[in-house]
Amino acid sequence: MAEVINMPRLSDTMEEGTLAKWFKKVGDTVKEGEILAEIETDKATMEFESFYDGVLLHIGIDEGSTAPVDSIIAIIGSKGEDISEIINNDIPVVKEEPTPVAKEQVKPVSIISMSNDRILISPLAKKLADEKGIDISAIKGSGDSGRIIKRDIDSFKPSNYSQFSQPRPHLKESSYETQNSAMRKAIAKRLTDSKFSAPHYYLNIELEMDNIISFRKQFIQTQNIKISFNDIIAKAVSLSLAKHPKVNSRWYDDKIIFNEHVHLGVAVAVDDGLVVPVVKFSNSKDLPQINTEIKDFAERAKNKKLSPSEIEGSTFTISNLGMFGIESFTSIINQPNSAILSIGAIVQKPIVKNNEVVVGNTMKLTLACDHRTVDGATGSLFLKTLKEYIENPVSILI
Repeated sequence: MAEVINMPRLSDTMEEGTLAKWFKKVGDTVKEGEILAEIETDKATMEFESFYDGVLLHIGIDEGSTAPVDSIIAIIGSKGEDISEIINNDIPVVKEEPTPVAKEQVKPVSIISMSNDRILISPLAKKLADEKGIDISAIKGSGDSGRIIKRDIDSFKPSNYSQFSQPRPHLKESSYETQNSAMRKAIAKRLTDSKFSAPHYYLNIELEMDNIISFRKQFIQTQNIKISFNDIIAKAVSLSLAKHPKVNSRWYDDKIIFNEHVHLGVAVAVDDGLVVPVVKFSNSKDLPQINTEIKDFAERAKNKKLSPSEIEGSTFTISNLGMFGIESFTSIINQPNSAILSIGAIVQKPIVKNNEVVVGNTMKLTLACDHRTVDGATGSLFLKTLKEYIENPVSILI
């Protein structure tokens, strides 16, 4: 009997999904547990496994197209099985993302010779490369046998253009564009809604970091676990939030929820935007546990392996750009959370200690608060507690 596969609801806010990639084609044998497709939601791109054994009899949505949750995307059954009644009775509503050029069709591969190298490229990709002034010898193809296809041209970044190091007589002004992904559109909508609906205000503090630098070094030597400064700060934030549930709160139109537990969201940059995996009950976890979870989340986020449950339910978020050398910045609140903490770089500079100017290490933190839930005094008291933990890191272990 044929089994219908519908567009899954992979997150609590998902209303439609984009079929980013099919790993099977009609007629292929499919086994339970095999990766069937890659689906792009409003929060991430995730691999979708088959729950059935059989033959892929029907594909209801093309790569790059979008369909509502619960619409038919595929049918798996026995070879030769008649599925016409299923298809006719439930035709999915599929819309295709607008594109400035015709959708790429399956065409014979063009082989172009450049500098005695043979480059495989589809006709459409070659046309787009010529229009954009892209040197195709600098592109690594993702198609069959390394063939360059349309998506390789669309994703090619101008900073990598080899044409600028090898001037050509036909150079002209060029630009490139890519279609907005479901994740990028969701990020734009959520952050716009947050910025213009939540009355943000910002609190800034600068911390002395000499003690935490020594603490980290000793911890690594004695425990043989390479924790990061971000891990220590995440733990300090979690303990501080447990003492200040008003900061660890969520705003809704009819109520405010104050959370005594801490589900800490940790912003992670990925190729197409930003995801926020959540360390659940982080205030109850020790440094090695937090280190392991954050490291695992970061790795799987970049490989699109996070599950929906791992990126939902945060009560507070931290965002760290210190690793990129950014000393101070402000973030937009990840609603319905009431606040988000921006973490800057550790900077060596002259500071005053015991009435003397000495060389020390400092770090700037910026707390963005929703004034509907977190008053200035409330946010300030939270930062006071956080400062005590970070400047006296041994207290984190007590």
